[in-house]
Amino acid sequence: MISKKLAILVLNEALSTGADYAEIFFEDSHSNVISVENGKVDSTNSSSLCGVGLRLLLKNQCVYGYTNDLTKKGLLELASSLSKSFSGERLIEVKELNMIRVKNRNPVGRSYDDVPKEETIALIKKGTDVIRDMNDPRLVRYTGTFVSQVKFIAVFNSKGKWFKRHTEFGRIVYSVVAADQNGFETGFEGPGSQKDINYFYNDLDVKKVAKKAADTALLMLGAKECPSGIMPVVIGNGWGGVLFHEACGHPLEASAVSRGLSCFSGKEGDIVASKVVSAVDDSTIPTEWGSIDIDDEGNPGEKRLLIKNGKLVNFMIDDFNGRRMNREGNGSCRRQNYRFCPTSRMSNTYICNGKSTPEEIIKATKLGLYAVGFNGGSVDPSTGEFNFGCSEAYIIRDGKIAEPVKGATLIGKGGEILKRIDMVANDLAFGQGMCGAASGSIRTNVGQPTLRIQDVTVGGRGGELK
Repeated sequence: MISKKLAILVLNEALSTGADYAEIFFEDSHSNVISVENGKVDSTNSSSLCGVGLRLLLKNQCVYGYTNDLTKKGLLELASSLSKSFSGERLIEVKELNMIRVKNRNPVGRSYDDVPKEETIALIKKGTDVIRDMNDPRLVRYTGTFVSQVKFIAVFNSKGKWFKRHTEFGRIVYSVVAADQNGFETGFEGPGSQKDINYFYNDLDVKKVAKKAADTALLMLGAKECPSGIMPVVIGNGWGGVLFHEACGHPLEASAVSRGLSCFSGKEGDIVASKVVSAVDDSTIPTEWGSIDIDDEGNPGEKRLLIKNGKLVNFMIDDFNGRRMNREGNGSCRRQNYRFCPTSRMSNTYICNGKSTPEEIIKATKLGLYAVGFNGGSVDPSTGEFNFGCSEAYIIRDGKIAEPVKGATLIGKGGEILKRIDMVANDLAFGQGMCGAASGSIRTNVGQPTLRIQDVTVGGRGGELK
């Protein structure tokens, strides 16, 4: 932690050549990763980060630098170096720093710093032992991993404000490879929370999590190749939300919108989705994976309604990109760590509950695809064009879930897909993941209820759907 007195000196040095905003981001964090492979401890790794990032703004210009030299000399040298990007006269002088106080929505009772490695290994093995006891020779590799992080940050800025934030999170991941003479398939489950270690003992059944990963790998191993063509696609709740996250969520971030690089640029107030679709990014949900009390610019976390009954009503905005939009930030500014310049990012992003039930949606679909899980893909935010591979999928026949299929790929444009959603269920769920973008890899929740897209191009090697 650096003192307020030193922070004021550094801010004023940074502002000496005409920057209209300066910001110091201090971080002290450490992470632990423990992996158990095929029942044996494979690795235990610990890492620490401690340093400062300094950002200077002048209108729509931004310069950023960082250092782990936290001495007065080191910080002033960084400020002086960055200030040389500008050549004007001082516009601002910081004389005092007042603390911003926000409610801590994500308290942790027992710190991950206090959890012995032996206890974490025992927790992981509760799941890997279940996979071992399935005694199936096709399960050739199974890994359980527990990741935890404890992070303290403090931010000081030229608005005369400063704040601090303490966060902790844990995540348990089970990854399974099943193989036979015809090839191999994988299963993956990775629930996480900003709750403490007791969540993984009391609220989460890690045995079921591990078995689900193994069952998926085995099921897909015996699945036939997916047919191709244009067809109705029902997307399952929870992790199904990754399609909206990638194809529509990123284009709703101000980092793309403000530069005209998003398929949603200039469309605020327009109908961009079916009337049954409303979408939210909410960083205020207590202890959820992507929640934050205050963002990296000092703006409180918010619940941002992005799409209301099909109409685009808002974006995820940080203060800097908001300058181009004549808008203030709405608590969406995030970064991985002090080595990254912050920008607008998602938190807990989801499509809201609808009025149907999952059973009604399946029953109303005579012939189509039921996609439950996804294993990667690509998106162009400027056009919304995407392709996503399905890790778990089934054919729907006569309103019933039928045979599993593998190798399915969904292809389309995010903006077009939103307009083709015709049924939304009432079973909203979340899936925890890590999202990579310009400001690094951050915790984000994806989410949605079960929903149906009227027609989607599906790629596969199984011929025509019959």
